[in-house]
Amino acid sequence: MEVAYVCEWEKRPQSTHCPSVPLVCSWSCRNLVAFTSDLKNQEDEKDVSHMIHIIDTDHPWDVYSINSGHAEVISCLEWDRSGSRLLSADGDGTIKCWAMADHLVSSWESTLGSALAGEPIVALSWLHNGVKLALHVEMSGSTNFGEKFSRVKFSPSLTLFGGKPMEGWLAVSISGLVTVSLLKPNGTLLTSSESLCRLRGRVALADIAFTGGGNIVVAATDGCSSSPVQFYKVVVTMVNEKCRIDTELLPSLFMRCTTDAVRREKYPTVTHLRFLTRENSEQVLLCASCQGGSIVECWSLRKEGLPVNNIFQHRSPVVGEKQPTILKWRILSATNDLERVSAVALPKLPISISNTDLKVASDTKFCPGLGLALSFHDGSLQILHRLSLHTMGVFYGPGGAARPGDDSAVKRQRTGAPPLHFKALQFSWTSLALAGVDNQGKLHMLRVSPSMGQLLDMNTTLRHLLFLLEYCMVTGYDWWDVLLHVQPAMVHSLVEKLHEEYMRQNHALQQVLATRIVAVKASLCKLSSATAARACDFHAKLLLMAISSTFKSLLRPHTLHSPDKSPGDRLAEICSKNTDVGINQVVSLGIDQVVSLGIDQVVVSLDIDQVVSLGIDQVVSLGIDQVVVSLGIDQSLQQLIQWVGDFVLYLLANLPNQGSIVRPGFGFLRDGSSLGMLREMMVMIRIWGLLKPGCLPVYTATCPTARDSMFLLFRLSAALLALLP
Repeated sequence: MEVAYVCEWEKRPQSTHCPSVPLVCSWSCRNLVAFTSDLKNQEDEKDVSHMIHIIDTDHPWDVYSINSGHAEVISCLEWDRSGSRLLSADGDGTIKCWAMADHLVSSWESTLGSALAGEPIVALSWLHNGVKLALHVEMSGSTNFGEKFSRVKFSPSLTLFGGKPMEGWLAVSISGLVTVSLLKPNGTLLTSSESLCRLRGRVALADIAFTGGGNIVVAATDGCSSSPVQFYKVVVTMVNEKCRIDTELLPSLFMRCTTDAVRREKYPTVTHLRFLTRENSEQVLLCASCQGGSIVECWSLRKEGLPVNNIFQHRSPVVGEKQPTILKWRILSATNDLERVSAVALPKLPISISNTDLKVASDTKFCPGLGLALSFHDGSLQILHRLSLHTMGVFYGPGGAARPGDDSAVKRQRTGAPPLHFKALQFSWTSLALAGVDNQGKLHMLRVSPSMGQLLDMNTTLRHLLFLLEYCMVTGYDWWDVLLHVQPAMVHSLVEKLHEEYMRQNHALQQVLATRIVAVKASLCKLSSATAARACDFHAKLLLMAISSTFKSLLRPHTLHSPDKSPGDRLAEICSKNTDVGINQVVSLGIDQVVSLGIDQVVVSLDIDQVVSLGIDQVVSLGIDQVVVSLGIDQSLQQLIQWVGDFVLYLLANLPNQGSIVRPGFGFLRDGSSLGMLREMMVMIRIWGLLKPGCLPVYTATCPTARDSMFLLFRLSAALLALLP
């Protein structure tokens, strides 16, 4: 592990920060990190502002601070599955839902909210939408995305008519009250509350998990290590347009350290209670602490056979009769005495945590998602295996914790102020980055090695990074944390391998992932100076694809009956023509010689006027009704139309200079799909221009005998496309 960057507060006096206030942090699938801090008013120290800070990990210099308006300290932050909405809860029972204003990361507004007056919130979660994807590490070498990533059968927490998941959130208060807020289709909020059990008691810590059957499991403890950790099943239903909450008590457990005579009184307080994953309620992590240290235990819920007295056993067993079973919590592993734990972070990568799958991950040396992070009050941080709790990596920071044999660091700690340590930790969604907020409110971004210190060859490293990039493509998650580990020498190989794997997928999946793979390629190419020009080409292609989709969305079918192909597909079929001549001949000839070749010599059967005539006069394959749009719409598209015309002109005018791969446009002019999209849009623009000449792009002629610019550009682009291999 190593520090990637630290978000410093430049113009904020250190005296305005409240270091004693607990901090919370949350990381979204869009790689937006939200964390809290409390600021004192310089004039009135009793006036404290409870702030929420949001950063884009790719642009950490822009920190967007929100005065949350919470009356008490913020105790919970939780992103939704899309990464666009954020929940915040405080010590007064107020829950607020924040959303982007106009889809801008720099502008946030509180749109919805609920409240439990005087009930501090200790746990908060969005309801599950029923979408769960599993990673099959053993299939990382497969060419089929369906074998690498599979959809797991998982029921939503609550469904509307037709099976659509219902949005909402669930919270647990300090008095054992569970509240559910449901967002109805009409935008209103429906809230209901219920006790976890008949006898309500203090809940110091709680966590929420979901089961495949659509139920919710809540783990709760009163904070005393000698008290049991209780588990409750929560079922949310809709009855007569009202929310109903049913709870059921599940098997509980006592921490093992309380049964040890030596440690019984040593660790009196439970400081951390977390399910290993939100989508698995059968593994839980517990941490008990004292002023001088901590101990961590990992527990698993197992089904065991129930012994039956001989009196009640049948003399002749009935065929098919099963032995009675019972659910029991069994300890999987426990650490030795550790330094005092200040924060815990658990991985979000959906790798199965059964022993078989973990062995496969170990054999393939695929470490992301296997470790959990513990930060300590001495400033150090450790990565432990999330089942065996064996140490996988150690980081000394942020306050310069003493390394073994570092006497000077020990002296600094004794003479100076208490060392900096992390009070909140969060893993990224691929577990390759770790965000920590220290006790001064600064955010530290750590790069977590995918090999966890193991020496891996280049091919293995590339395969692991490629596997995670494909996972981000399939899920739609942001891939910034994967790019942290890509070296410039890896860029070309990753781009080529990613393209090869993409082309092996079926056509339907390629259409879904078309824009995502271009965006991933653009991000990769920006990491190396040798491929910076290709990054420009990929960004231009993204804009081109967006404009093409906009233009094609305006096309209407010729009849009301559903055709075999959409108007856009039929237009692409008409415009597609290819030959076997190499593209290097076009580059060596230059633009003037390409014009002199003529349309017949490059073996292209259709020019733009012939294509247009198919749509207007003959109405053979493409009717005029399919390409006509209202006058108001085509006027609003004028700037996009002009951009397309200028872009085609720029590409063709620079064609003689495209002999070098380091120049922008080199890869674009060799991409048949991009050139095909340009030709299709030129046809649509030409047809719209015949109906309203004001739609056509404007060019400045340099020759008094110049021909029709659109006609000439189409001929040249058609000739270039025909010469592609």
